[in-house]
Amino acid sequence: MKRVILLIATNIAVMVVLSIVASLLGLNRFMTGNGLNLGTLLGFAAVMGFGGAFISLMLSKTMAKWSTGARVIETPSNETERWLVYTVQKLASRANLPMPEVAVYEGEPNAFATGPSKSNSLVAVSTGLLASMTEEEVEAVLAHEVAHIQNGDMVTLTLIQGVVNTFVFFLARVVGYLVDSFLRRNDEQSSGPGIGYMVTVIVCEIVFGILASAIVMYFSRQREFRADAGAATLLGGARPMVNALRRLGGVAAGDLPQNMAASGISGGRGGLMALFSSHPSIEERIGALEHGR
Repeated sequence: MKRVILLIATNIAVMVVLSIVASLLGLNRFMTGNGLNLGTLLGFAAVMGFGGAFISLMLSKTMAKWSTGARVIETPSNETERWLVYTVQKLASRANLPMPEVAVYEGEPNAFATGPSKSNSLVAVSTGLLASMTEEEVEAVLAHEVAHIQNGDMVTLTLIQGVVNTFVFFLARVVGYLVDSFLRRNDEQSSGPGIGYMVTVIVCEIVFGILASAIVMYFSRQREFRADAGAATLLGGARPMVNALRRLGGVAAGDLPQNMAASGISGGRGGLMALFSSHPSIEERIGALEHGR
């Protein structure tokens, strides 16, 4: 519960800060007596859309540690930790990357990589994953996470999230203004946005947000294929990654906090919900590796 409250408080603080920034820049005055100032509105939407995405990226390592309880291995205390640090160091060297932080957290099988840049990143694995996989399979999972860092996937997904957030903010307010103007077309006395504007903006942000989520998740699934292929390159062949994925397909993967779901090693869903899944199915990923896609 403490972690949930912290996450909510952080999100509220981010929105307050962005609102203050937009106000100082005068971007919150997009509603004028002559209608919407689209240029100002676009600036407001960009600040809110990209601002939130980039603040989340900057805080990603800290939030990941808080929300999962991950413990960074400063000095290995046992053979498993020594092997983890050595393996990540070896893979990072092959990928021409600075050494990421390495962490372990309590939970069912899963792993993730996060961080604001290639030179400031974190690779974490769960105790459940370490207990349920062989060393070769864990190494493949670590290679997958290092490949995410090598590909710059955290920054790429942040940019995509920023773009779709901007359009959600922008389009919701344009539609809200049009609906409000239509509802008050015979009311010449009133000025400023009415209840129709506020209700429409809220509804549109929800609807457009759902559509935007499907777009972001599509790109998230593509980066999983690339990270699997990157792991195969780092390991000199696809077989270890295929074996690791098969093992993941046979265990109940641990859930990560909602804001980190796209960072995990596993998380694919089937049916219509596959459109909103951050990961392809295990079968798709194995097929792509075996056919060199």
